[in-house]
This record gives sequence, structure tokens and C-alpha cells, in this order.
Amino acid sequence: MIGENILMSYDVNVEWDNEAKVWIATSEDIPGLVLESGSFDALIERVQVAAQELIALNNLPTSNEFCYHTEMFRRAYA
Repeated sequence: MIGENILMSYDVNVEWDNEAKVWIATSEDIPGLVLESGSFDALIERVQVAAQELIALNNLPTSNEFCYHTEMFRRAYA
């Protein structure tokens, strides 16, 4: 609809790599998104910047607002 703001939604997967001791972010929705950081909060900040750049570079649908669905996986061994 004309003049209506559409919210774009992209899924980002975040997983802890226990061997490397880093969080890793990937996305099937955003080609080229592969980031890592030792801090979860720092990784999310990096994802927000990189995702917008990659969405533009990949000519994916855009809007004034983006919604990132983040799924976090962490394996724990006893």
C-alpha cells in the first residue's frame, strides 16, 4: 500500500563456538553475513551494521525499519 511503512524481517543465527571461544553470527536470509566476536553484545552491534550494508549490496527488499530475529545456541558439556 502506498505510504504504509512495511517492516522487513531477517533471521540471524548466533552460536557459541566453545573451541574458539567466540560467538558466531550467520544468516540464510542475508547472503555474506558471517561475523564473530568474543562478546555477545559486541556481535549484535556488528550484526546491525553489517546486515544493513549486506541487504543493500545484495539488493534485498528494504524499508525504513528492520527487524532482526536472533536465535542463540550454546552447547554445554558436563
